[in-house]
Amino acid sequence: MKSFRADYVFPISADPIKDGVVTVDDLGKIISVSDQLAPGTDNASVERLHGIICPGFINTHCHVELSHLHGKIPECGGLVNFIKGIQQLRDSDPKEIEAAAIKADSDMYDNGIVAVGDISNTNATVALKTSSKLYYHTFVETFAFIPNRAEEVFNNALALMAEFKPQSCSVTPHAPYSVSKELFKLLKKYCDSNVKNLISIHNQECEDENKFYRYKLGAFNELYAHFGIDISYFKPQARNSLQSVIPLLTSKQDILMVHNTCTNLKDIYFIKRFDRKIHWCFCPNANLYIEGTLPKVDLFLDQGFNITLGTDSLASNNKLCILSEMHTLQAKFPALSIDRLLKWATINGATYLGIDKDKGSLDVGKTPGLNLITGLDDLKITPDTKVKRLI
Repeated sequence: MKSFRADYVFPISADPIKDGVVTVDDLGKIISVSDQLAPGTDNASVERLHGIICPGFINTHCHVELSHLHGKIPECGGLVNFIKGIQQLRDSDPKEIEAAAIKADSDMYDNGIVAVGDISNTNATVALKTSSKLYYHTFVETFAFIPNRAEEVFNNALALMAEFKPQSCSVTPHAPYSVSKELFKLLKKYCDSNVKNLISIHNQECEDENKFYRYKLGAFNELYAHFGIDISYFKPQARNSLQSVIPLLTSKQDILMVHNTCTNLKDIYFIKRFDRKIHWCFCPNANLYIEGTLPKVDLFLDQGFNITLGTDSLASNNKLCILSEMHTLQAKFPALSIDRLLKWATINGATYLGIDKDKGSLDVGKTPGLNLITGLDDLKITPDTKVKRLI
């Protein structure tokens, strides 16, 4: 049994506790969270810490299998150039891919992350996830903007998903610009008939995505030509990509819209008209790395949606650290409190992944992990703020 006392304890499920104490058993299960010592303990046995204690972080969007691309794609080149770079570089030496993925997994653990929603297009991380200390849910992505390839691609995704089982996994669309209506229909049919198949979709990561859907203009035309994809069948939809694909998505499963860099208020209101279980995920450091801009986060506040945080991949980020994402958001949007950001970083991600009975908050009986955050200035994140895993 271990007890920790800190300047503040953030249970997440309750108000912060000043000079709070958290007691866990030898397996990390929460025994008590209070401003008083747990029965059977004394002050001498309590580890006194400066900073705040909170649950382990939930990273709802990552690409561990791309970790070998760290630093290999130039910053601020735009999404289309980033996609080209990924396709040119992703097929590297399997040993290099494996070693980079193992290091990324270890770094996330050291950065206080306890669970990951991870995108996979190959089986490169199957063994890693089997032995990892982290909880993983794997999203097996589908790509096919050519309609007649929909069934083949979908069946291949199901076969890849079988390699990840019995780990938690699901089959999911990649993005509006890479999934045809025919493939969306196959995914919807599958989702409507299965008990659980979480959806995670890259959404409005750049303005060219909206421009393509509205007018069939912009850089995506160049991207399809680069890959030799005939898009003559595609007609302008006269509305943004999100508004175009929401009607094609299932109402039976939870859906994570990732990035949302160019999502506007009309898009948010459009979603409210549909019976869809929408969650949002922000990956601000990746947005800055790829496009040099951030989502209009203020538009999403108090709209009744669950908001989570992700890191994206090391191809588009310098480190896989949720605290770093929180710092970027608070620096740009100072009104975001540490309390709100911690909810995005913990319980909200756990809720989306369906692991909130065990992770995401400091409730008795849970094993959520414990993080110590230091270097705050009046509960504001600074460049000196650090996270240390306690449990």
